Amino acid sequence: MTTTTPATPAPPASPAGPAEGRRSRRAGRTADRRPLPRWAIGAIGVLATLAVWWILAATLLSGVGAAGGGAIPTPGAILAQLVADGPVYYARNASVTLAEAGLGYLGGNALALLLAGLVMVVPALERVITQLGVVSYCLPLVAIGPIVFIVLGPPESGAPSGTAVVLAGLSVFFTTLVGSIMGLRAADRSALDVVTVYGGTRLTQLRKVQIVAALPGVLTSLRIAAPGALLGAVLGEYVGGVDRGLGPAMVNAQQSLEIERVWGVAIVCGLLAGAAFALLALVARVVTPWSTGTEGGRS
Repeated sequence: MTTTTPATPAPPASPAGPAEGRRSRRAGRTADRRPLPRWAIGAIGVLATLAVWWILAATLLSGVGAAGGGAIPTPGAILAQLVADGPVYYARNASVTLAEAGLGYLGGNALALLLAGLVMVVPALERVITQLGVVSYCLPLVAIGPIVFIVLGPPESGAPSGTAVVLAGLSVFFTTLVGSIMGLRAADRSALDVVTVYGGTRLTQLRKVQIVAALPGVLTSLRIAAPGALLGAVLGEYVGGVDRGLGPAMVNAQQSLEIERVWGVAIVCGLLAGAAFALLALVARVVTPWSTGTEGGRS
């Protein structure tokens, strides 16, 4: 006689089973949603800004402004004015402004880097140098522009304005000075002690350790200062006695009530400042790949 063992019934399903399944499916869908690349996010932001701008300029602000024109023209009207003026017009004026901004950028940053290194070699001068930087930052460029113009005098026809160069240099000095001092102070303490143990001076510490450690901070400061140099140059052209440049082009367009051209020149200034910022960001990415988590400057 054989005995049949009854089959053991399967345990009832856990009440949490369906909930866990839903959670796993939800997690799977979340993992499938990859974040948008940066260029896509930037493109969406630009398109949204242009759409809002166009709507406001065509509706609420269409009747505001002088001579019956809108104070804020539509992007299409500005683009049409840019095309009508042509690249020669903007290249002729931008070349002078870029020369002024470049000279001021080089001079102001060179002085800031020199003084930052001097602070590391002679720490007793730090208070004086930092106060000098604060004073340069607090000076209103619009107010000291006429004084600089009186001292330097008007430039030759077609030549860069010395006033614009000085204001461009003042615009970048404080940013680079503070960023460089902070970068130089970020050097590893133990590496500095090793140099001291082997008989190195503060100048040796600066050359062997601190300059390399400060590169990311210095390049970041140079990148931030680039748009400021262009702004200082444009402000300097208002009082610098130049007959060519983006500043005089904007003033002439404003006086003749050419609103679209005023906006066009302003947009060109913004594009040039953004291009300078992006170029220096690329340089920093290549020179200091360790600071951006990349290898060889590539993601």
